[in-house]
Amino acid sequence: MFLSASFRKIAADGIWNNNIVFGQNLALCPLLAVTGTATNGLGMGLATLVVITASNGLISVARHLIPSEIRIPVFVLLIAALVTLVDILMNAWAHELYKVLGLFIALIVTNCALLGRAEAFASKQPVKEALWDGLMMGLGFTLVLVALGAAREISSSGTLFANASLLLGESFRFLEVTVIPDYKGFLLMALPPGGFIMLAFLIVGKRLIDQKLAFKKAPAVSLTEAVIE
Repeated sequence: MFLSASFRKIAADGIWNNNIVFGQNLALCPLLAVTGTATNGLGMGLATLVVITASNGLISVARHLIPSEIRIPVFVLLIAALVTLVDILMNAWAHELYKVLGLFIALIVTNCALLGRAEAFASKQPVKEALWDGLMMGLGFTLVLVALGAAREISSSGTLFANASLLLGESFRFLEVTVIPDYKGFLLMALPPGGFIMLAFLIVGKRLIDQKLAFKKAPAVSLTEAVIE
């Protein structure tokens, strides 16, 4: 089953064009704080994905029942309730990961991206589109978290998805990889400055890719036109 043009656009915006980090420059606090490893980034990303998808769906369902004068407080309450539920479930079913992420799970409620999608999209769109937008925005955010965590983990310790089986469950053991054997590590990449450095590289990489894609899509200028200009 093929997606319609509108759904494809929502997917492209969430994952790439209007990515929470690359396009909107939001959620940088949890991004830099929990991405010491790819495992932590994956756990935080999935938690955020669940909250943003569920909040978009609930807000879209109730959008005609919420008075415009109090819509922001209502959005915040809905998001806070969902974050509390995710926090409790992670404490019960993924306790080791819960201990690692700690306060940053509860702070999902302060993530401006969630409130932004609620106000800009979910409160104005049907349920299917709102759910799809939340899923794609959450997926795009998760991919950036994992990419940044993987880059920092490999450069700092030479491993990838270390302790995934302990934090996410035994079924995730297959993710654990030693990328660089006998690597002594580069401590800077595990520290906050390393997060800023790697994030800068990722942003530059995305912009270079965007430039190449834009150049390929640009209409070719003939030699005659170039000479006349």
